[in-house]
Amino acid sequence: MQLINDHFQNKKQYNIPPAQLVIADIPYNVGKDAYGSSPKWYVDGDNKNGESNLAGKEFFDTDKNFKIPEFFAFCGRFLKPEPKETNAAPCLIVFCAYEQQFELIEQAAKAGFKNYIPLSFYKNYSPQVLKANMRIVGNTEYALLFYRDKLPKFNNNGRMIFNSLPMERDTDTPRIHPTQKPLSLLKYLILLFTDKGDVVVDPCAGSGTTLLAAEQLGRKAYGFEIKKEFCKAFEDNFNREIETELGF
Repeated sequence: MQLINDHFQNKKQYNIPPAQLVIADIPYNVGKDAYGSSPKWYVDGDNKNGESNLAGKEFFDTDKNFKIPEFFAFCGRFLKPEPKETNAAPCLIVFCAYEQQFELIEQAAKAGFKNYIPLSFYKNYSPQVLKANMRIVGNTEYALLFYRDKLPKFNNNGRMIFNSLPMERDTDTPRIHPTQKPLSLLKYLILLFTDKGDVVVDPCAGSGTTLLAAEQLGRKAYGFEIKKEFCKAFEDNFNREIETELGF
């Protein structure tokens, strides 16, 4: 497992073997509206207390100019080539904002990922509590599964799954990133589309949770994260995981 403190768009050469799965939670390009419907916009989550220091702030300073074409160029380089055999093709899973799906589909096709399956993940809670007066609030996150020609490797004992899946709240994994995905969900996706020993790459690693999930499942994991503070938090978190496993 390796988390590289660099931006994948720098196009440096790294000794990373071809990936069976690239999985990424890309920046949603929401800029200063990041906490727009979250109670964190206000002190102690109550608008009677006035705005907090998160009001009008970005999740991180790359969350406004993420370059989707360069992202797909990266994925094309790091994913395994299309294999001759069936049930062995690689794939790419991209978590995204609802509005980003259409540009992602367009740019993916230009990069050779002509096929896609939309995915949605529903929670039993909503971060949009400040929109509760609308009666309908968002509890869904979105992703797209992309592949070139052949259907990707799929490990589910011959059974189908629906493309709308539950996303359970993760209260066990230390939360070190504002858009961190649950460890259990990442493990589920990795189990579905890879085998033990396969390579998993996360170009937007953030908290490094994807890498932890892959490592715990016996996959080889690599990630890129430009923010030093997230890399440091990941290193500290991973060291705690090792100490717990060894009984220290």
